[in-house]
Amino acid sequence: MPLATLVEVLQIAERTDTAIPAFNIDNIEGTEAIMEAAEGEKSPVILTIGQGAINAGHLLHLADVVRRVAEKSTVPVVMHLDHGSSYDQTITCLRAGFTSVMYDGSHHPFEFNTQESKAVVRAAHAVGVSVECELGAIMGVEDGVAHSTANLVDLSEVKRFISEVDCDALAVGIGNAHGMYKGTPNLDFGRLSACRSMHTPPLVLHGGSGIPDDMIREAIAMGIRKINVATELRLAYLKGLEKVSGTGDFYETFRQAKANVTALARAKIRLFQGK
Repeated sequence: MPLATLVEVLQIAERTDTAIPAFNIDNIEGTEAIMEAAEGEKSPVILTIGQGAINAGHLLHLADVVRRVAEKSTVPVVMHLDHGSSYDQTITCLRAGFTSVMYDGSHHPFEFNTQESKAVVRAAHAVGVSVECELGAIMGVEDGVAHSTANLVDLSEVKRFISEVDCDALAVGIGNAHGMYKGTPNLDFGRLSACRSMHTPPLVLHGGSGIPDDMIREAIAMGIRKINVATELRLAYLKGLEKVSGTGDFYETFRQAKANVTALARAKIRLFQGK
């Protein structure tokens, strides 16, 4: 099946009042495990390539992996850039065949974020690629934001931003964080509801690892249509490696890691689908 765009799978989410899973990929085994879960649950899936993988020099390699699994897939697959750090990086990904890019200018002043986001949207839409933008920097290990309120999106900025930037999805900071939460997450559902009432593009929840199921269900009911999960998948993979690493069976080690990732991804997909 040809690669899908973010717009195409978000339309499915809007029709069904569900959220599409966005799973970070780091290698072939993890990607195959995620695809087994998505096909088993008959769910569209967003395979995201993040800054860690890019900094390790894996961008083009992982893009090739995604293309190959999409060709054989029975479900829609989106190739997505996660937290694009600059206009130039998004252009690199457009040239590499990505069908969706995220430009994250949330750490910059609002005006700079707006202008750069507009430039990315113009370039991406010209070649039929979807764009996700972000308001309210998501705190946590991926960005070093240390203050507990640093990531709450400014509602006045949401209104201004969507009036100027024709993005296809919008990530908003509502108390969510990258990495695993040290306590119970404190998501600001009132702020989420206010965002949705402004007729925003489909909303995105980053930092999906470790958020309790009831909060995920409430977020979806209030308009979240894409949920990112990375840390939990990596921990599941590592536990699989550790479980059989002492046996000396190299390939069994990877089979167990993949099985762990598939089981977790299937559980997340079922949760996001309201099952």
